[in-house]
Amino acid sequence: MSKSAARRRAVESGKVTASGKAVIRAILFDMDGVLIDAKDWHYDALNDCLALFGLEISRDEHLAIYDGLPTRKKLQLLSRVRGLPVGLHEFINDLKQRRTLEMTLERCRPTFQHQYALSRLKREGFALAVCSNSVRQTVQAMMEQAALSQYLDVYLSNEDVGKPKPDPEIYLLAMQRLGVRPSECLIVEDNEHGLQAARASGGHVLEVSSVLDVTYPRLIGAIRDVGGKG
Repeated sequence: MSKSAARRRAVESGKVTASGKAVIRAILFDMDGVLIDAKDWHYDALNDCLALFGLEISRDEHLAIYDGLPTRKKLQLLSRVRGLPVGLHEFINDLKQRRTLEMTLERCRPTFQHQYALSRLKREGFALAVCSNSVRQTVQAMMEQAALSQYLDVYLSNEDVGKPKPDPEIYLLAMQRLGVRPSECLIVEDNEHGLQAARASGGHVLEVSSVLDVTYPRLIGAIRDVGGKG
């Protein structure tokens, strides 16, 4: 098949635009720091637990080393660098998840800019997913408290994959469930572990600095930069 025939077939199938750019069909969001301003909640919940054993970590240390990792991975690192007994992992993990859930119910509230962005994207025909390194219960609770669950086609937690971010498995699984190719996805991420996963998945990546950056104009602008909607 000639290059021109292959190009024509790709355009006809909807895989690319007439200009040769990829068509976006799905938007995959990280959760903490992207849709939910929960970084401090995770830090506070973990430190509440570590304080019981005199092993608190500083905020700078958390942002530089632990941000975006599942709690179990954080505990493994703490065992290597701070001597946290491995036998305490299960206890601390369970306690931390309960504390995070308490904070979620106390602090998590709907945000208009995110409700507007997701509702409009959904109405325009995009498939939407959340892919988080948090546990399933936390993801579900935050999405419900933030009134965003109704717009999601898929949400995945670290319990749905064998390898959490920075491995790309969670994004590849979301793409599989949505029935889209990496080239048809825009992934919204904010931290280095998540960005590594997003880039390794082959999707298009929009890096944001905080939840305030996640607006409909910013998202639709990124989609247009890639090539537009399918």
